[in-house]
Amino acid sequence: MKTRSFPEHFREVAARFADKPAVVDLHQPLSYAELDALSDRIASGLLARGVQSGNHIGLYGLNSSTFVALYLGIQKAGATVVPINLMLNPEEVAWILNDAEVTMLVYFDHFAPAVSSIRANLPNIGTFICVGQNPANSADQLFESLLQSEIKNLPSAIDPETLAVIIYTSGTTGHPKGAMLTHRNIVSDALCAAKALKPRAIEERFLVVLPMFHAFAAMAGIVIPLLNGCSLVPVPKFEPALTADLIEKTGATIFLGVPSMYNLLLRLPERHTAQIQKLRFCVSGGAAMPMEIMQQFEKRFGVLIYEGDGPTECSPVTCVNPIEGLRKPQSVGPAVPGVEMKIADEHGNELPHGTVGEICVRGPNVMKGYWKQPEETVKSFFGEWFRTGDLGTEDDDHYFYIVDRIKDMVIVNGMNVYPRVVEEVLYRHEAVREVAVIGQPHKLHGEVPVAYIALKDGFQCSENDVRSFCLKHLGRHEIPKKVTFLSNLPKNAAGKIVKRELRKAGETERGVDL
Repeated sequence: MKTRSFPEHFREVAARFADKPAVVDLHQPLSYAELDALSDRIASGLLARGVQSGNHIGLYGLNSSTFVALYLGIQKAGATVVPINLMLNPEEVAWILNDAEVTMLVYFDHFAPAVSSIRANLPNIGTFICVGQNPANSADQLFESLLQSEIKNLPSAIDPETLAVIIYTSGTTGHPKGAMLTHRNIVSDALCAAKALKPRAIEERFLVVLPMFHAFAAMAGIVIPLLNGCSLVPVPKFEPALTADLIEKTGATIFLGVPSMYNLLLRLPERHTAQIQKLRFCVSGGAAMPMEIMQQFEKRFGVLIYEGDGPTECSPVTCVNPIEGLRKPQSVGPAVPGVEMKIADEHGNELPHGTVGEICVRGPNVMKGYWKQPEETVKSFFGEWFRTGDLGTEDDDHYFYIVDRIKDMVIVNGMNVYPRVVEEVLYRHEAVREVAVIGQPHKLHGEVPVAYIALKDGFQCSENDVRSFCLKHLGRHEIPKKVTFLSNLPKNAAGKIVKRELRKAGETERGVDL
């Protein structure tokens, strides 16, 4: 199939499935025809307000049918979507909006206070549009006004090399980088990933609790369903009991989540078990899935979890265990059809199967580059191969395994310690609910591993208990030299444990000048 823009492909699908549900929103359900018409009106309203092809428009909102329509409508106008991470503080939001050269901001009134606080620091934004009835400023236009414009002058074709979206990645240090994804990137990734996921047109309903500003949710929760005649169920916030109820109420068949979400679903009362059992399957990404959590989830609910992976810079799906194919627990699967992956050494040379190296990706899904950061772009590639920053291996069946992030690896007396290996062991301890292992500088050993643990309700555990347990399963250099117990580990908006926050806490504790 010839790759065209997301709106062009969507229009074809919408014509085929016009009366079928596209967005199953309990507040505002939309059929394909209704979503097509609503996004056309949005695009016309944007054009009437002076939006031109290539303009960057900020989208600051919650999962909903309106978010989906705006995501599509902005692109129908030929503009680029800049989705805003809802977990950022207002100053960080302002930095991204300015860095991305956003000229118009569409925000949900839930975020009106944040918009109000940074308004004076956004000199490039000439138009503010509020979704809801409580705008940050009386001069801001309401979303409904966008829909009053006559539908005309919409671009009939959009160059597939045009930027569809700029997604800012959460950097480990300094400011985040804006990954530039073209229409060719996101459409090709959706078509490639669908060959592995095998979504059933009309029948499939994707439950989307992951925030739609996130690359995983945008691709697997918006683009893939809408280009394959499926529907999506947007959920503004992840609450385990509500999620289980919605699976039953909406007839959801696929759940998209990160490991911490599956861990929380396991803690639900027994009355919710039958609700989750109605799913056809689950997909996990964003972080490594601990084997213990996967096994407990599948044993209780009888629903398989298919693990996959991919960075924002790759649109983001690069690999996934194929549905109805060979599934290998602890593997993120083979590369999806149309995408190439390899394990490389520090010079970009491919390594033999079973050897640990950096996972690299090549294909039509790989980003155009980082916005206004050509040097960072160059450093992120070996020629045509994007460097993911993940350490991994490939087996003889071409299935990939993530060992750890390169930056997370701990070097103890010259020996590599992979935090994920230690975490996998600790998840097997009966008292451990969540765990994260990081490296801490040490005068004698260079670095030592330290563990942060959240315990299950009703359980107790000491540092000596943890170290004794590890001694049975790990080498001495891998045993955490320090254990800190927390009520909960810090997470980002997608539910992924944020190790950089733990590093900051450790530095503060050691008296490092921040």
